[in-house]
Amino acid sequence: MEEPPLGYPTRLLEPGVTYAKATEDIASIPLRRIRSGWWWLAFATALFLLSFLMIAVSWLFIRGVGVWGINIPVAWGFAIVNFVWWIGIGHAGTLISAILLLLAQPWRNSINRLSEAMTIFAVLCAAMFPLLHLGRPWVFYFLLPYPDTMGLWPQFRSPLVWDAFAVGTYFTVSLLYWYIGLVPDFATLRDRETSPGMQRFYGIFALGWRGSAVHWERHQTAYRLLAGLATPLVLSVHSVVSLDFAVGLLPGWHSTIFPPYFVAGAIFSGFAMVLTLMLPLRSIFKLHDLITPHHLNNMACVMFVSGLMVGYGYFMETLMGLTSADPFEYANTIARLWGSWAPIFWAVILCNVLIPQVLWSRRVRTNEWMLFWVSIVINLGMWLERVMIVVCSLAKDFIPSSWGSYWPTAWDWATLIGSGGLFLTLFLLFIRLAPAIAISDVKELIAEKHHAP
Repeated sequence: MEEPPLGYPTRLLEPGVTYAKATEDIASIPLRRIRSGWWWLAFATALFLLSFLMIAVSWLFIRGVGVWGINIPVAWGFAIVNFVWWIGIGHAGTLISAILLLLAQPWRNSINRLSEAMTIFAVLCAAMFPLLHLGRPWVFYFLLPYPDTMGLWPQFRSPLVWDAFAVGTYFTVSLLYWYIGLVPDFATLRDRETSPGMQRFYGIFALGWRGSAVHWERHQTAYRLLAGLATPLVLSVHSVVSLDFAVGLLPGWHSTIFPPYFVAGAIFSGFAMVLTLMLPLRSIFKLHDLITPHHLNNMACVMFVSGLMVGYGYFMETLMGLTSADPFEYANTIARLWGSWAPIFWAVILCNVLIPQVLWSRRVRTNEWMLFWVSIVINLGMWLERVMIVVCSLAKDFIPSSWGSYWPTAWDWATLIGSGGLFLTLFLLFIRLAPAIAISDVKELIAEKHHAP
């Protein structure tokens, strides 16, 4: 599809999009169009993958964390790798929705709802792994500063406690922000639904919304307030996650570059996951009028720039390791470049640095298929990067006699695959019950288009 000519109205929505057409195109997905064979097939596949998680977690509770491949010295394995990967994926939702809202970027309006939902589901998947890694997940509440007569208070110098507060805060604010944005659209579905049961369902969540001026004033005030609260969380949450590693004295971890390095990687992987989810929906439901090549180009540009920042982080981390006077840091860098971990390192460079260079081309940035496969490669590369950070540094520390290796077991892979099943199950339920594109936000674009000079 050829890019429309420059000009604000035509770049955000295709010509011919009216209030009625936008509402029908979006609302008909959960009300009618989603009830097809492909959704049930996808949902059955997601449940099948979710069963891997159920079985793996059940066996973990029976036998303990010894069923995983972790050992001494590699006491952290896939659980922490997956935690950092999932929490990074959840960052794009807040960036697209909250920060771009405060910056008055209207191109967010067609993609913010999908990214917000992705944030909620990714954070849920991420929060599961530290609890499983505790070994005794039934006493997870020891991490919380609840009053008790036994004087059990969390150790605030522990990174595990930092994660609990950071992830808990991020999830709470993101959930409220997501729900506040959904309220007007739930009212739209309530008024268009024909089933009495689903009418009650949407009516409960619409909170009596009537669309009056008072309702809109309070809604916009709360929406922007939550956006302001969510914005610093983009920087703080993954910075806290990076400090889990940076406060350790191990070679390869103890680095001040980790907070910005992790934040850039989170935005990089998060935008890649948004594109991985959005492009199939755009094609299946023929949403090309609402999600235009301009949206694809902007998202690819942000993903590309954050990828360049990640590549700079790789370069500086390697350069500092090679030029460091610390022999342990130097040895760790050599092991990544040419040692036993070299295949992972160079796979990360290929997926996260070299292949994304095709995004220099606008033709690639607006091509659905090429953008889809590039986003999948980036997600794979970012997961491998987490493996490199977690496993490589733990396997070879200071004393050669304590060096070890790490090989994931079938239960590690089952937990990873199952977490993907959990994410897909929640996502498919979301597009079945709620509009994947914000109806009220798209209508704002239509109104501005009509009043544009």
